[in-house]
Amino acid sequence: MTWRDAHDVLASRNLVRQAPGARPDAATPVTGIAYDSRRACPGEIFVALKGQHADGTAFAVSAVERGVVGVVSEDASPPGFATPWISVESARLALAFLSAAFYGNPSTRLRVVGITGTNGKTTTAHLVASILEAATIRCGVIGTVAYRIGDVVRDATKTTPEAPELQSMLRAMVDAGCGACAMEVSSHALALRRVDGTTFAAGVFTNLTREHLDFHADMADYFRAKRRLFELLAPEASSVINIDDPRGPTLVDTVPHPLTYAINRAADVTPGPLSFSFDGLKLDVRTPRGVVHVASPLVGRPNVYNILAAVSTGVALNLTLSTIEKGIAALSGVPGRFQIVSRPGDEVTVIVDYAHTDDALRNLIETARPLTQGRLVTVFGCGGDRDRTKRPLMGAIASRLSDVVLITSDNPRSEDPQRIIEDIQRGLVPETRRPPGAPGILAIPDRGEAIRKAIDLARPGDLVLIAGKGHEKYQVIGDRAFPFDDVAVAREALDHRRGSRSAG
Repeated sequence: MTWRDAHDVLASRNLVRQAPGARPDAATPVTGIAYDSRRACPGEIFVALKGQHADGTAFAVSAVERGVVGVVSEDASPPGFATPWISVESARLALAFLSAAFYGNPSTRLRVVGITGTNGKTTTAHLVASILEAATIRCGVIGTVAYRIGDVVRDATKTTPEAPELQSMLRAMVDAGCGACAMEVSSHALALRRVDGTTFAAGVFTNLTREHLDFHADMADYFRAKRRLFELLAPEASSVINIDDPRGPTLVDTVPHPLTYAINRAADVTPGPLSFSFDGLKLDVRTPRGVVHVASPLVGRPNVYNILAAVSTGVALNLTLSTIEKGIAALSGVPGRFQIVSRPGDEVTVIVDYAHTDDALRNLIETARPLTQGRLVTVFGCGGDRDRTKRPLMGAIASRLSDVVLITSDNPRSEDPQRIIEDIQRGLVPETRRPPGAPGILAIPDRGEAIRKAIDLARPGDLVLIAGKGHEKYQVIGDRAFPFDDVAVAREALDHRRGSRSAG
């Protein structure tokens, strides 16, 4: 790509407001696309984004000093500015389209499945990837837990990365021999245009529940962001939609090729009778092309929805039913998603899950309740600097549906953990199923201490849920991320309990 090519890409998208005429350096090769002036490298184009706290245009001079060959901004070039400059209607759209073009539009060489919704994206993405792998189609994954590119897996920094990183990963997948990508598409990514310029083979809508209202104005705005995925689909692409969700039918009416799934409504893809156990799920799934016989190690009703979404996606991609069955059976689990960390010989069952919204917490507890003959002990907190409205709602759900609750920290960030706990406590429901004499509701700000306390006070046969952080290996306190792993802390506490019982 040259500077002239970059201008032509933006002009073809009708984004250019003003650009200088032909310049001697118009054929200068471009070495990359940057949006952070501190990380800009010689030869790159700097796209100046308008953020919540700063305008990237203010850092254009800094980027030029670092050697960029041109600047793209929503503002006009300052008087006397010598470096080539293009003024555009939307810097974010410019970043997305320039990134896709720079990396050779890699999504056109992949079957990219975009999965959006509040809950279920991660497990659905892993199921879809497993089905595609069963079809001998090498599949990359981009999502909350990790980025998988060929044989390389690395921890994710964002559910859906910024456009240059995203397109770079898609390019790397093509180069690694992948034929597909299962991508979680967050509402932030859709609102901020990170996936514009990506060609999707199918889009999946899992559900919409309260989340990210610190970023979106309200639930309607949140849904509009999710709906953008389906507005980006090519005319021939399929839309896989959960119509048990109240927003699902609305979405069905706006897409050309809907394929619906549901448990409680008539839909294109539906399950037969359901039964739940720690051994996993066995069910028949009716599809327009026949019955899929599902045998999955995944547990609980929420995973039925995830499986239905994955089966529907397999059908939409014209994969054989036997391939779909094989792919679902091959996925043993997803880190931090109803992850059983206790061993068969332990007196108590301990499960770690990423549930960090009121709806996800309710689903988690309702999934776990039938699986225990003892008490249900829930450990959870809420993230700082995020939607405060869900805190009392999560407190109400935990106290109403659990026998014992330990409220603790999640990622407090810049907030006082005690203040977050107080917000949660405002929703506590006094009438619970706690037996007489049970500890009931405890507040322990130190998350490690809370996990150890929960496992220590659990009785033989109890089930302990540790919710909120799931796969995360860190805890953000202030502006620093400290190593912290719910799974590791829980296993250490179980080992200590096992040793103490043996000594006793």
